[in-house]
Parts: sequence; structure tokens; C-alpha cells
Amino acid sequence: MKANYHAHTWRCKHAEGTEKEYVEAAIAHGFAIYGFSDHTPYPALAGEKAGIVRMQPEQLEDYVDTVLALRDEYKDDIEIHLGLEAEYYPAYWEDLMKLIEPYPIEYLLLGQHFIGLEDVTHEKSGRPTEDETALARYVGQVEEGLSTGKYTYLAHPDLLNYVGPAEIFDRHYRGLVRFCKDRKIPLEINMLGLWKGRNYPNRAFWKIAGEEQAPCIIGMDTHIPDNVYQEREVAIAHEWVREFHLPLMETVELVKP
Repeated sequence: MKANYHAHTWRCKHAEGTEKEYVEAAIAHGFAIYGFSDHTPYPALAGEKAGIVRMQPEQLEDYVDTVLALRDEYKDDIEIHLGLEAEYYPAYWEDLMKLIEPYPIEYLLLGQHFIGLEDVTHEKSGRPTEDETALARYVGQVEEGLSTGKYTYLAHPDLLNYVGPAEIFDRHYRGLVRFCKDRKIPLEINMLGLWKGRNYPNRAFWKIAGEEQAPCIIGMDTHIPDNVYQEREVAIAHEWVREFHLPLMETVELVKP
């Protein structure tokens, strides 16, 4: 792999190690590009209001300073980028943009871990469901978020764990795939989900992506330095790329939020 844009830090409270360990591991594994994209703080979701653990607003400056310092320190060895993984919550979106505006954030990844508002609905996207409306709402919220033009790519696009009829799965997810393809928004094959045996990445989803020839990229979704590169999982991803004839991208063009 040449690049990874999906990596977290200890600030989200479910990742381990130091940023320096991640960078040195990335160099050791031959990465040319490494992007940090920790879970964004949301002013409305500070403290215990958040449905997932995430960076707090007062930690954002330190996060930025740390990544920028590493970018300078390792400039001769690797290209480091500063990003955030951010759900799309329309009610809180303006406040998020105001929070990050003073900082040189280079890109956002859309990872929609909740449907609706995480502190109101508490509907996690990864919970198994046979409810078609849940899948439709997930797809609608993701498409609305991507329509802001602020996101570089869609992380774990198949996160919504729909376990109902295959034709319903196909109809809604194919619509999302086509939406992304039309706007040249890459879809991420997520290695953390593969490593942990989660519902994503979902073979049925990637079969659709191949049929639609939607661009994709491999994302490590790193939470510990030892998983900066996961050889077995990346090999499986490449098998899927060949099997489903997926247009695999090595790098992406960053979209500044």
C-alpha cells in the first residue's frame, strides 16, 4: 500500500499508542502517505453526550499541533496529512464547521456511526436490523452529508448492518454506490472491520460496487501501532478487488473542508 488516510489517536479513548509510533510503523511498512483522521469533536457532543467515544473540543488544538510537528519532523521520510473522521449531523454541522475553521484541517472522512443524532436516537449503524427504513435513512443521511462537498471519501460505506431481504439491500446500497460514483467519491474497504470480523466490509456490497465500477480505496482504520499495516486483511481486500473487478485507487485527492 502506498497510502492510508484512516488512523486514530489516543484522544478518542479507544485507540492506543503515540502518533510517533504510528508514523514510524508506517515508514517501516513502506507507506509514502499517512493521514491521521481521529474522531472529530462535536461541540454539541462534548463529555458524556457522545454516543461513541471521541476527541473532546479542548483536545483539538493539541491534536493539530502534534500531527503538524510530526509532519515537519518526518518530512524527508513520509508525507503526513491532518484530517478528521466526522459523522454528518445536520443540526450540529454549522457548529462543527466553526470549531474546525481556524485549524489547517486538510480533509474529512465520513463515517456515519449513527442514524439521526447519536445523542437523541442512539441508533448505531452497526446493529443488525431488518428494518428497511433504517437502511433508507442511513443512505439518505450519508448522501446528504456527501452533498456538502466537504468530505474526501466515505469510510466503511457498508456500515449499516441490514440483514433483511437481499433485494432491499441491493436497491438501497446500489443507490448509494451510484451516488458516490457519479460524484467521484471513493468508497473505503475497511480493514478494521475485516480484522475484527464485523458486518463490514460486506461482500454483497462490494459485489455491487464492482458491478457499478465505483472507485474504492483501502483504509486501515488504525487504532493501535501494530495494525498500521495488516497483511492478511490487505491480501483479502486485494482478492476482492480482483474478484469484483473493483477500480482500486492508491491515493485520493484531498478535499479541504
